[in-house]
Amino acid sequence: MKRLFLIYISFTIILFHLSGINSTQAQSKINQNEIEKKMKWFEDAKLGIFIHWGIYAVKGVGESWSFHNKQISYDDYLKMLDGFTAKNYDPSKWADLIRQSGARYCVITSKHHDGVALWDTRLSDLSIPARTPAKRDVLSPFVDALRKDNLKVGLYFSLLDWSHPDYPEFLKDQKKYDKSKDPQRWAKYLIFCHGQINELSEKFNPDLFWFDGDWEHSVEEWQAADIRKGILEHNPAAIINGRLMGYGDYETPEQNFPVSRPSFRWWELCMTMNDSWGYYPTYLNYKTPYEIITIFADVISNGGNLLLDIGPREDGTIDEKQVNILQELGKWTKKHEEAIFGTLAGLPSGHFYGPSTISKDSSIIYLFVPGKISGDIMIKGLDTKIKEVNVIGNDHSLNYKIVGKISWSSIPGLVFITVPENQQDEYMTVVRVKLENKLKLYRGKGGL
Repeated sequence: MKRLFLIYISFTIILFHLSGINSTQAQSKINQNEIEKKMKWFEDAKLGIFIHWGIYAVKGVGESWSFHNKQISYDDYLKMLDGFTAKNYDPSKWADLIRQSGARYCVITSKHHDGVALWDTRLSDLSIPARTPAKRDVLSPFVDALRKDNLKVGLYFSLLDWSHPDYPEFLKDQKKYDKSKDPQRWAKYLIFCHGQINELSEKFNPDLFWFDGDWEHSVEEWQAADIRKGILEHNPAAIINGRLMGYGDYETPEQNFPVSRPSFRWWELCMTMNDSWGYYPTYLNYKTPYEIITIFADVISNGGNLLLDIGPREDGTIDEKQVNILQELGKWTKKHEEAIFGTLAGLPSGHFYGPSTISKDSSIIYLFVPGKISGDIMIKGLDTKIKEVNVIGNDHSLNYKIVGKISWSSIPGLVFITVPENQQDEYMTVVRVKLENKLKLYRGKGGL
């Protein structure tokens, strides 16, 4: 057995040296038609919920980074295993809350950088079932609950593992090793890492793999091509995020959203509700529902999704402030779902001073009007006749007029729409502009 194991290690090392395809080459080899097809649900989903849940919730410290940055010792960090009970954990209640928020998918941390797995992994005893008072796989029932509520399942997985004895960059004893001088040790870690990914594929068959931690090694070192290949061989429809050294399907900026519309086709902004990913009781700087909704509208206006994070307590309960934000977001998304889900990115910059989306047949423009406003809103360069204008949620008709249209010129005038105060939403009003034909925009310089 030992000889066979060494042969396998050597074969893995050879693959490690031969898998040096850069990300551009990788993407060119992917069947674009298949990607378009599998990305459809993601493109239409618009809203997902991120969940960071792990032993870091016991004391309310930073997930993994707290011991990495020496805010807490590694040994004290792992002692939190003894306090993780999940005694009030109700996965169905979680899933119902996510569905009520309007989200179409959820991503949960199956394993963060600390190496603690939420499921009963065969490859390590560092897991919630094996090492905590919870004594059970807490991932499986949640995946089942999500699917019962018709929500897509995403699994976060950290490629790096700061607890594994064969991971070189950060070990609990603070010792590192040189991969070039000890390639068999790195190969052993890859067997472990790839093995856990295979476990997740086989046990849960997720709709989406959300990788993290790829920055510490190169595409060749991770054997990223093999990871992607293995996932898609098991499930060709699986979506992979962009943190796999160029072998993902979409980009995922973190916390800071782009000012202008990104050039990549599919993207997702992952963002916290306050200043932390996991449960941190002293971090009270929560975004308001209005701020969350405003950010969400901006994201979908620019063709992206919002992945909004929550951090449950160690016992499985969710902070009331987080629940309130999801409920308020859900009230708003339910009222305005026509303008959100299954729509296209909105008007190009300059045509409307605010977020917008467009129906897939390009016959309706949805204008997102933040807060309480006085005066009219304006559309520039609309070169298609308007059929009617009304408010989403009550279908109240709105008055509008065309200003500055010269009879002998083909250049369209400005559209001014009046939104009465008594028709405005508490957080953000959405105005539906129905067109007589498909949307056409004037993009010229004006003048004669």
